[in-house]
Amino acid sequence: MIEDSLEEENKKLKRLVGKLQLEANLKKNLGIQVEKQKTALLEAKSEALKKSEELTNLTDRLSKYLSPQIYKQVFSEENSATVTSSRKKLTVFFSDLVGFTDLSDNLESEEISSMLNFYLTEMSNIALEFGGTIDKYIGDAILIFFGDPETQGVQQDAINCVLMAIKMQERMKALNNYWITQFSLKESLKMRIGINTGFCTVGNFGSDIRLDYTVIGGSVNLASRLESVSKPETILISSDTYHQVKNTVKCNQSNLLKLKGIKEEVITYEVDISEINISKNLEYNTPNVYLNLNKDNLSAREITELIDFIQKYKK
Repeated sequence: MIEDSLEEENKKLKRLVGKLQLEANLKKNLGIQVEKQKTALLEAKSEALKKSEELTNLTDRLSKYLSPQIYKQVFSEENSATVTSSRKKLTVFFSDLVGFTDLSDNLESEEISSMLNFYLTEMSNIALEFGGTIDKYIGDAILIFFGDPETQGVQQDAINCVLMAIKMQERMKALNNYWITQFSLKESLKMRIGINTGFCTVGNFGSDIRLDYTVIGGSVNLASRLESVSKPETILISSDTYHQVKNTVKCNQSNLLKLKGIKEEVITYEVDISEINISKNLEYNTPNVYLNLNKDNLSAREITELIDFIQKYKK
């Protein structure tokens, strides 16, 4: 009886030991699987972070090829990358540097690249300050438009464009001083500008392979023609632009012009740059009033409202 009892206890003990070993093996295997899952999760997280960084770097590089407004629109969920366009009333700006082509023949390619990139960077910063959409650079020429994809209204868009042009002309003075010292230029480079306001076709143009967000139409061509006939260091605007900005910026009527590709003679106005100083400080002085404001602390709209007030006060 005792032997049978011991044998039974021994069997129970073996079964318990077997059960404990099985549980231990299960726990061990489970621990291994958990560790493997943790490792896989960490590796997946690391890979996702790496891909995210690569995507961020890619989008950062891509952003340099697009105007900020276009970049924002391209990466918005509502945007569809298809060939689409619409008609809008925009203000279009063209500029170029007089004599830059001849100058490029007399300087080393590195100097030309340095000078051109510095110039385009300075002008682009001013364009973005006033809300312009930078369409493209064509050598030293710049095409900018106001009113798409963001707009402050046709009139304010036109005002912002003209004020931008004034600031660009003023900035050229400082740039020339720098270039003369840096590159030993014999003569200052001069910018000429043409601006027109009118209906344009704007949107995605191209193919399923490559799209270009740009602006086309007769109003764009007119702005280009105005730039080509404007005098160095001046801003030549169309009558349509003039009627939008006349209460803010002083302009002098120019001659009727017969422009290539335009059927009728065009009424033009030259912006009086000397009338309004739009550099860092906005200054106005009369026997009763002295105003000196740092425009770095003002928006483009606030600047135009102040200038409008000054113009009315002077009358």
